[in-house]
Amino acid sequence: MMTTPEFHWLEDIGSDRALAWVEERNEHALSRLQNDYRYEPLRHAAIENYTAEDRIPYGIHVGGRIHNFWQDRRHVKGIWRTTSLESYASEEPAWETVLDIDELAAEEGEDWVYKGRTCLGPAFTRCLVHLSKGGSDAVEIRELDLREGNFVTGGFFIAEAKTRVDWLDEDHLLVATDFGRRSLTTSGYPRQIKKWRRGTPIGHAELVFEVDENDMMAAPHVIYRPEGAFVFLTRLPSFFTEETWFLASDGTLRKVPFPEDAEFKGVFAEKLLAGLRTDWSAEDETFHAGSLISIDMQESLDAGEAVNPQTAFAPEAGMAIKTVSPGRDAVYVSVMQNVDGAMFELRPGPDNDWRQKRVDLPGRGSIELVSNDAIDDLVMINYESFLVPSTLYLLNQGAEPQEVKSMPARFDAVGFESRQYFATSRDGTRVPYYVVSPRDAVFDGKAPAYMYAYGGFEVSLTPAYMSAMGIEWLKAGGVFVQANIRGGGEYGPAWHDAALLENRQRAYDDFIAVAEDLIARKITSPERLGIRGGSNGGLLVTAVMVQRPELFNAVICAVPLIDMLRYHKLLAGASWMAEYGDPDDPEQAKYIAAYSPYQNVCEDAAYPEVFFWTNTKDDRVHPSHARRMVANMLSKGHRVLYYENTEGGHGGGADPVALAHTTALELVYLMQKLMD
Repeated sequence: MMTTPEFHWLEDIGSDRALAWVEERNEHALSRLQNDYRYEPLRHAAIENYTAEDRIPYGIHVGGRIHNFWQDRRHVKGIWRTTSLESYASEEPAWETVLDIDELAAEEGEDWVYKGRTCLGPAFTRCLVHLSKGGSDAVEIRELDLREGNFVTGGFFIAEAKTRVDWLDEDHLLVATDFGRRSLTTSGYPRQIKKWRRGTPIGHAELVFEVDENDMMAAPHVIYRPEGAFVFLTRLPSFFTEETWFLASDGTLRKVPFPEDAEFKGVFAEKLLAGLRTDWSAEDETFHAGSLISIDMQESLDAGEAVNPQTAFAPEAGMAIKTVSPGRDAVYVSVMQNVDGAMFELRPGPDNDWRQKRVDLPGRGSIELVSNDAIDDLVMINYESFLVPSTLYLLNQGAEPQEVKSMPARFDAVGFESRQYFATSRDGTRVPYYVVSPRDAVFDGKAPAYMYAYGGFEVSLTPAYMSAMGIEWLKAGGVFVQANIRGGGEYGPAWHDAALLENRQRAYDDFIAVAEDLIARKITSPERLGIRGGSNGGLLVTAVMVQRPELFNAVICAVPLIDMLRYHKLLAGASWMAEYGDPDDPEQAKYIAAYSPYQNVCEDAAYPEVFFWTNTKDDRVHPSHARRMVANMLSKGHRVLYYENTEGGHGGGADPVALAHTTALELVYLMQKLMD
């Protein structure tokens, strides 16, 4: 048995010692994947998929233009480009390039990754461009003039930080960034919002809002509507709580009177909207968790309490709200009904109520709102399912949906089918999951299958057209499984809350129940079953691996949290204590320690050979988690594979070529473990 030096988690926050120790013993392990005869064909297939010219160029409509960010083989880092709506709807849009990130990176000798922009409405011709070094969450921000196509000489510039910023007007920004000593929360996010005037040093910016150091963060947000701009400042005490303040034109702040655990959804028709996580009583009426509510804006702000609260949308049984987006003349609400998607249009009724209309879109799939221009009343909605490629629909000024773009099929789906099953978890809860398999499959326990889930932070997994990885897996004879375990938002707040804090084990029980159900139905067997997860999903797959190693023969664990007794001390970890708990609290530490993978690795257990991968530039979940888990497992005599990409950030793939490399590694690993 190997012995490892004792890594002290605080001294080894950078984990260079752990990384060096791992790489020394893992030198030839990864080459087994990359030297496999299937690696190169799979990598090329993934590149073709990720860079195909016939992909839908998704964009947003603002200021009368469609804005799209596009990556392909010629533009690996990507280009920001625009076109007119009429041109966009044609087969060959006439694009105009605003910013070429590949060109910028080459000129400046920096590994720039585009992280979006913040534009000044309603014209949207002045933008703040967010640029990341290597894909990290921290960004450098520069002002760009879209009319000239250049960065503004002497314009606004904010140095690299986890900045939140928005425009107050053409000459003033609201900036939440690293202003120096004591300007960040314990989670590493900004706690101060300052008003910064053009032409002055940022150090002279005026403080307008500040939150406690133990809060998660503070952030500004400006909403543009035909009736004007609405400025809000938000205090986030934790991941699932918030206080929203309205900043009036005279500089005064007034608190929006929603409950702290409600999620502010915006402004519409002189009303403020919010989604409820728990039941709420106002004006002698109870409004139920999971519903969308409205209050009169001006009257409520003046009174300091909710005035005329109403239920704008109440989900039916088995239904949950996914997104809410106020447009010019209607509020658009995407929902999940037993995980499948639908879209509703909400409009104020004649009797001081709300009327709803279901938007006519295909069923049995995923419905996503891509763009909603609240000024021009133009909405773009995407539909897809596991076996049906994406179709983009346009709703222009309240008209019926019109198909404007569709993606051709990437594989022949005729021979496959998607079915939804339900497993029964340890406490009796029915847990839905999807199985995508050959239509004529004979379930005799021999099918290789890999199972994916997330199970945290209200994230909902809905049916999406098979990715490059899924396509190649199906074509090779594999089965794909997507599990909708608790901790997600598929059935509303209660589905998420059921796996919070001391109940975290329920998410793992759900995942285990799905695996057992797959085996009981003879869809697969332990020898042919693999599991895959990233970030919180990486915690999920390693937690169930140490609990039930006999159920799986392959585990892919990407950019994971793993050492849950110390996660809150690294990078943004403290911001997730509302999800997992506080390890410094002895009572909470007990239930966290019970499932924390790092603390539960046993020397005499028979674990699958896990494939860990992480990213040096990940400044959200520290790569220390993966590095030290690998060192821990190797030191106890277990076999692992380890890959660390030097760029890409928490997302893992800053460009399609890097993403294709990781995709091919994962596929080869699964094929070697489950098919060979």
